[in-house]
Amino acid sequence: MTEEQVAPSVSARFPDLAGKAAIVSGASRGIGAGIAEFLGRQGMKLALCARTAEAGEALAAALAAKGVECLWVTADLSTPEGARAVFDAAVARFGRIHLLVNNAARLRSVPILKLDEDEYRASFEANMRMVYGLTLLVARHMAEAGGGSIVSLSSVGGLRAHRGLAGYDASKGAIDALTRSMALDLAPHGVRVNAVAPGMTVTRPVPERWAESLKKRAEGIPLARPGTPEDIAAVVAFLASDAAAYITGQVLYVDGGLTAQLTPPGIFI
Repeated sequence: MTEEQVAPSVSARFPDLAGKAAIVSGASRGIGAGIAEFLGRQGMKLALCARTAEAGEALAAALAAKGVECLWVTADLSTPEGARAVFDAAVARFGRIHLLVNNAARLRSVPILKLDEDEYRASFEANMRMVYGLTLLVARHMAEAGGGSIVSLSSVGGLRAHRGLAGYDASKGAIDALTRSMALDLAPHGVRVNAVAPGMTVTRPVPERWAESLKKRAEGIPLARPGTPEDIAAVVAFLASDAAAYITGQVLYVDGGLTAQLTPPGIFI
């Protein structure tokens, strides 16, 4: 990629988030870890969770070393027990939760003709449970406390289909619908509900053998580069901040223009 195609550093600051508490699910790596780091730089207190402990505990320790008040909870949010464990730990530590970021998801590549009952439960159903189980607990807490913000990570797959990802794409479309419905129900309580839909996002260093393939894929994106976790995190922070006080029930596509185009560059119909 050229210098113009390299992601710029995101320097956005949201001072009104300082001192507030957030739960970030799926925070052990990738976009979730990027969101945790970005919110930590805003001065937020963080309750981080995921199914895998080692990477998550290391991230929490690294953030704490930088002065971020942070706790880690290992939990499977697709179960009621996992959602309750995270919620209880966050409330016990911080008292008040101002932001919930639903990032946890399972990406399973299964064509529709092979989507049997087990695969359905492991893809569509699990992804939905990871959102609504924790959200219901936090939403009730926020409504009683007089407000808050809920941001769920959707995908361009909720609007445009991937081949072989029937369960995943269906779950993201359902998250979009759930976002709009919850936004209406929770608006009278001062709770805003939105979603962020990333496009192609690179979450780790790309091996040299894959660099050319990544470059080719990026050529189909109007902004000619993949996204970064920081690109996504900045939008999450914006939606949580007072700058977005009049935004609710929306799905924001952070995709370099991918879903705006009918066909990739160089193809005409």
